This record gives sequence, C-alpha cells and structure tokens, in this order.
Amino acid sequence: MNGSDRGLSRRAFVRSAVAIGGASALAACLQREETEDVPQATRAPEELPDRQHAWNDFLATDDHGNVEPPEHHLLLGLEYVGDGPAAADGERERLEAAFRTLERAYERGNDGLAFTIGYGPTYFDRFDEELPESVDLPAPEALAPIEDPRLDEYDALLHLASDHGHVTLSVEEALKGELDDLNGITVEDTFDGIFDVAERRTGFIGPGLPAERQSGVSGIPDGEPVPEDAPMFMGFKSGFRKTQASEDRVTIRDGPFAGGTTIHLSKIQLHLHQWYEQDSRDQRVAKMFSPTHAEDDLVEGAGDNLGDSSRVAEVGGSAADDARNEGTVGHAQKAARAREDGEPIILRRDFDSTDDGQAAVHFLSLQRSIADFVTTRREMTGTDLTEGSVSSRTNNGILQYLTVRSRANYLVPPRGRRALPEANPD
Repeated sequence: MNGSDRGLSRRAFVRSAVAIGGASALAACLQREETEDVPQATRAPEELPDRQHAWNDFLATDDHGNVEPPEHHLLLGLEYVGDGPAAADGERERLEAAFRTLERAYERGNDGLAFTIGYGPTYFDRFDEELPESVDLPAPEALAPIEDPRLDEYDALLHLASDHGHVTLSVEEALKGELDDLNGITVEDTFDGIFDVAERRTGFIGPGLPAERQSGVSGIPDGEPVPEDAPMFMGFKSGFRKTQASEDRVTIRDGPFAGGTTIHLSKIQLHLHQWYEQDSRDQRVAKMFSPTHAEDDLVEGAGDNLGDSSRVAEVGGSAADDARNEGTVGHAQKAARAREDGEPIILRRDFDSTDDGQAAVHFLSLQRSIADFVTTRREMTGTDLTEGSVSSRTNNGILQYLTVRSRANYLVPPRGRRALPEANPD
C-alpha cells in the first residue's frame, strides 16, 4: 500500500485498507485518518441498552430524521474452535470481557463504534436443547426460483460499523489478540482460541462513497456513471424512516432471548451495465420506486427531496395495476406490500461492497423472526405480478440487475446473553 495509493482520495484509501485488513492495512489507515478525535465511551457498558441492535438513538440523522448509518462496515464470519457445547473453561467470561473492552474504548455511534454479534443455526445445533419457541431461526435457503445461493454455515457473525475505517480494523486486530491497547483502553481479553475468522466482508454506504469506488469495478460500466451524490451504487437513497421497521418492531418479545432480534444476511452481486447504459433516468426511477414517480418527476437526484418516505404508499398506486397496465412495477412498490398494520416489518442495514473487485450489496436486515424476512423477500420477488402481467423479468423492479450469491440467518441475543449463549438458557 506504498506508492500505489498516491492517486486515491483519503476516503477511498481507507475503504481499500478496510477491505484488505490486517496489521499493515491498519498501520497505513492510521497514517491517513484523523485518530485523535475518536471518542472513548462516556457511559459504562452496564448503562447501555440491553438490545445489541439498539443503534438508532446513537446514530446521526439527516434533516428529515432518517438515520445516517456509519460509513464503514466489516462483517466477520466466525467459527467456534472448541468441541461440543460452547463456553468451556471460562470462554463465556473471556468473550464478554472482550466485548466490554470495545464498549469502553469507543462511544457508541458513527464517530465511535456500533456492533452486534449473532449466532447461526449450526452454533445452536451443538446443544442438546432446542431453541425456545419464541425464536424463529431456520437454516438459510434459496428464496426464489431464480437464485442458487451459497448457504453460509458460520457459527457466528460479528458486524462492526464506524465512520472511521481504522476503528473497525483496530477492533478486528484487538479481538484477534494483536493489540494490547484500543483507543487508550487496555484490551482485557480477546476471542483468540474461541473463534477463528472464517470470512471477512467489507462495505460502505453514504453520499459520494460509491462514486469514489466505481472505477474498474466489475458490474459497473466504464465512464463512472454512478452519480456523485448517490449513497449506493444504483444511484438512489434507501432507508427512509417511514419505510423502515422500528427497533421495537424487530425485537423478540418473549422467552429467554427477549430483547434480541434476528439477522438475515445476503450477498447480492450487481450487474449495472444495462441499468446505466441502456435504461433512461425515468426507467431507473420507475423500476426503483414506481411508474408514477417517473411520470410525475418526483425524484430529484438520489431522492433526498422525498424527505422521510419513498412516498410509494402515498402515490405509488397498485403494483398489480402497474404491472398489468404499465408493464413495469417498482422495487419499492413491491416491498411496500410486506407490511402489518401499515408498518414495515424489517429494518434494513445494508451497504455496498467492492470485495473481490465486484460491485455488490451486503443486504443485512433485522426482523423479529426470519419468517418476516421471507415474507418481505417474497413480495420483493413479485412472482404473483409476473403471471400474465409483466411481459419480462426486465420490468419487474430491479431483479434483473441482482444475483444472490449467499444467504445466512443469525440470532442476535440481548447483550446479557451475547457471549456464547446456550440454546435455551431457561
């Protein structure tokens, strides 16, 4: 990373360092980023919410109240290295001490660190007890006839997020036992000898970040077509406050894992040559939002003018009618059908990626049960709309531009049970 980084902006360089990982990448990242302003925690770990996924009150928001997620994301697929049921020889206490080190070292939020750890079905299979009935955590599976994903079987998933790339890298190195000090706090313990990192995935989200990373990336045509203000590769804003489930809605209510949630994680490869080279701006708006959005010119730029809602429920009209009469149905139109009492049922925390030089989305969603994600995904697929309505898959939202490469499901316990939980603690 010496010499070859001279033409990179600071932000692009940092994202490259996060993607590479390791001690040398961390050292290079520390030379480029301002590190003295990263705040230590202002409250003790025991004063934090019991919900691991309670991020929103600690994250930045825009002028419309939409949550602005951290810029840098790191996903670590973890394998438990022990035999039989987990948490032998004080492992649970060691892991909890490691997590509390993170919570003391960094203020929770964009400027510091937000993180969660979840556990997959294969982790819980090692126990004699079954998960309680209040937890819906099936093994991952393909969710549409058009996909053939890899089904991940990692024991755990650690999600790290920060506006500072060196924070995610430092946390990774500290947890592996490679750092003694983390932002001025002594590292109490690590997951060395408890977890091995089986896979690392990285990503980013925010205005201007995809445009900086588009050059030479597979799946994006030459000419740098991604708009400079776009927060994601497809050119439009997502995560509007009124199209997201609340953290309350995605929280498990009963049983020993009350206060937890579930994660569904997909890696989705992007194919944007037609999107940018053949489709017009109006066609892209129609496929992302609805035909009405395109006809009435409702979307300016990336869509910041829409405020706190995609406005699909307000002006989008019937997805079935548009499929039949317009030959096009919008992605947001389809997703809006997956609501209960008028409210969304999943909370998206997805972000773009250029891992392996390929444009992709790590689609990470939180929901009370995996069944809620399956319901939402079924509506997004819109198979019912294509039967005699949309003449080709091309006009069925954005499906044509996406290939699902992997799927995984995880249980995110409450903080009090986040360190190697038993399958049924009660």
